[in-house]
Amino acid sequence: MSKDRSHRNARLRVLAIALALMALAPAAWAQDAAKPPASDPKPTMTVYGFAMIDVGQNFTQIDPNWYDTMKVTKLPSYKDQFGKDNSFFAGVRQTRFGVKASVPTDLGDLQTKFEIDMFGTGADAGQTTIRLRHAWGELGAFGAGQTDSPFEDPDLWPNTIEYWGPTGMVFFRNVQVRWTPVKGEKTFMLALERPGASGDAGVLADRIELQNIKARFPLPDLTGAFRFGQKWGYVRVSGALRKINWDDMLEDQYDLSGGTTGWGLNFSSGLNVGSSSVLRLQYVYGRGIENYMQDSPVDVGIGRNGGNTTTPIKGVALPINGVVAFLDHTWNSKFTSSVGYSGQFIDNSEGQTPDAFRNGHYAVGNILYTPVPNVMFGGELQWGRRENFSDGFKSDGVKIHFAFKYNFSHTLGGQ
Repeated sequence: MSKDRSHRNARLRVLAIALALMALAPAAWAQDAAKPPASDPKPTMTVYGFAMIDVGQNFTQIDPNWYDTMKVTKLPSYKDQFGKDNSFFAGVRQTRFGVKASVPTDLGDLQTKFEIDMFGTGADAGQTTIRLRHAWGELGAFGAGQTDSPFEDPDLWPNTIEYWGPTGMVFFRNVQVRWTPVKGEKTFMLALERPGASGDAGVLADRIELQNIKARFPLPDLTGAFRFGQKWGYVRVSGALRKINWDDMLEDQYDLSGGTTGWGLNFSSGLNVGSSSVLRLQYVYGRGIENYMQDSPVDVGIGRNGGNTTTPIKGVALPINGVVAFLDHTWNSKFTSSVGYSGQFIDNSEGQTPDAFRNGHYAVGNILYTPVPNVMFGGELQWGRRENFSDGFKSDGVKIHFAFKYNFSHTLGGQ
């Protein structure tokens, strides 16, 4: 074969390849044109909540401001404190409304949450009025606002309809700044929280020397938690550390100023029992952490300061133990039940009054029915007991509680 013919054949092969690529190009162009253009993530907003009515019968007494709860610290501390037994109740205070939003940013998604219910507390105790639950924002590992304290385990709450919940459970929504560097099956978080505590002057409450004691909190509370989850469930360890001071503002022969350190450890778990049940467990121990508890009275009591004539009494951070054990069971797609017990046990200081709260017990059992999605009704039998410090008095609460709940949720935005 001549050299010219070889060159001509090479040019023909190149031309054939070029023609083939040109023939394929329109199909490739058409395929690319059929692909939707890439779009940036869009903000989303979810409006959610529920309307809920509670009705039932209190077979015993409870503080009228807490008629629709089993709040054991509000059971009578002496005979017939709240009148006679047996009263009917009805209310809509559990009704809830919330908005959640997610906004993409260069640093990740900004997550925000605003949530209220109608359950009046504090100065509004007993009223159906707006109560802030969450006002929270989080970007990456950092969050700030009001939400659940890291010292509590939000996954511990059993599938019950009683609003206030197990008496021995850590449960506190607080203003905080939080850092969560690890998220997912393993979660680690630390927070600086708004401090606060309450004291009981006990048998000396009427003394003028104690009327001028002012509480002071020089540091934020430090809380943290580590959670480890797997298919079998999870375990969680939480802690809290706080500084509580009080200042004597009265100029006399006594100096009753002082301070104490509060601390606590909370161990909790949710264990899958088969494919249809979850066992929820918690044990907490600490001193001066009562305001982190679901239903406890004061953090600090008074005790003698032996032989000290200038400071004859001192503040005592009250030790507390709390336990929770509940089993949530799903019978089928429409019926569920929850049954369990919770207790709290306080070591009172010697200066507290004989009728001061000492121990609380709480137990409930229910059956709940969901006929269609977003609609639930059911009944619950509730029992609670309050035990006083040293006068031997105890009171029981017994209640049957029915609830009707109607959920709603709608998401706007997104892709």
